[in-house]
Amino acid sequence: MQPARLLFEDVSVGGVLPPLIKRPTTAQLFRFSAVTWNAHRIHYDKPYALLEGYPDVLVQSHLHGSFLAQAVMDWAGPDARLMNLRWQNRAIATPGDVLTCTGVVVKVELREGLGFVECQLEERNQQNTLCAAGWARVRMPRRDDKATQGAA
Repeated sequence: MQPARLLFEDVSVGGVLPPLIKRPTTAQLFRFSAVTWNAHRIHYDKPYALLEGYPDVLVQSHLHGSFLAQAVMDWAGPDARLMNLRWQNRAIATPGDVLTCTGVVVKVELREGLGFVECQLEERNQQNTLCAAGWARVRMPRRDDKATQGAA
């Protein structure tokens, strides 16, 4: 049995996104730097990061944003579309940190027949330090969408 798909009509202000837990590794940071062409050594060269005064290599700014995007899209489902995403990095994270991404629905809007949902997002480490704060706007499938009806 397939899980029920989340539809615009099922979402309300105050709804909570399930937590997404990420544990970045040194290898993940190295690969993320490679695929994003980020040559800053603080993300993959621990001796260099230590010279810069950091405790270890650092999670990239855009990887924090990617974790937040994954959290909202895992919740919204494959038929949703991420329309806007913004975030601010507030604290560093290093390999082995347990990063928990959470979110809450802050706005639900029907505009020209399309359903949009806005969420406030947070990523916190195992000490509950806010590492990244964000916001996302997602276009959600509606119950009366032809594509939604055909897939049910």
